[in-house]
Amino acid sequence: MNHSVQEIHNEQQLIQYLKQYQLETVFHEPLRTHITLCHFEKCELICREGETSEYLYVLVEGKIKIFTTSAQDKTLVLCFKTPLEVVGDIEYVRESDIVNTVQAVSPVVMLRIHYQWLAELASDYAPLLKFLLKIISHKFYIDSNFSNFNLMYPVEVRLVSYLLSISTEEAGNVVHEELDAFNLTDIANLIGTSYRHLNRVIQKLCADGLIERHQGLIMIKDRAGLREIAGHNIYE
Repeated sequence: MNHSVQEIHNEQQLIQYLKQYQLETVFHEPLRTHITLCHFEKCELICREGETSEYLYVLVEGKIKIFTTSAQDKTLVLCFKTPLEVVGDIEYVRESDIVNTVQAVSPVVMLRIHYQWLAELASDYAPLLKFLLKIISHKFYIDSNFSNFNLMYPVEVRLVSYLLSISTEEAGNVVHEELDAFNLTDIANLIGTSYRHLNRVIQKLCADGLIERHQGLIMIKDRAGLREIAGHNIYE
């Protein structure tokens, strides 16, 4: 577990986030004094697969990557998430260890509350339970759609959707994510293709002027062109 979490002590900012995401009822007054605002830098781990789960996190700013590691130590990126997203909900309900590793892809702000306070102050509090039910059922729905997406769409569409999901757009400028941090074999595994086929598709996208590959990095050159290929089928 990450022990060097940067805590932000700003009650006004906390209340602002609760208002922004309509969470004022979900996290009622008794819980609020136990909620901490946490900041994570890009690439920082938020929680690690297999470790004891202690906190419920609510993503309110930035983007996170959720991945798992196989018995052979191979990493498989499952998805990327932007606000509003919850981490630790399934573990809280199941009373289990952390299921997947979660890492910040950009600077991230999360609300954090220890399970102890959820159990003591909200174990039978309907708005919170309804919120968790909605979040968890949505995750199962997304998982089902994700499987169908990988079966039904060509590799080019899957790769383009993946590239769009890991890039960020700030102030009208495209800020690319450096894919040396996302091994191409992992991407091939995620989108359900071979490393060789993936390379061929990358070469085609480079030839079409949509992306650029330079020293192991992939940079987006034509975001609009990629969106045209992907349609609305983004890995998020």
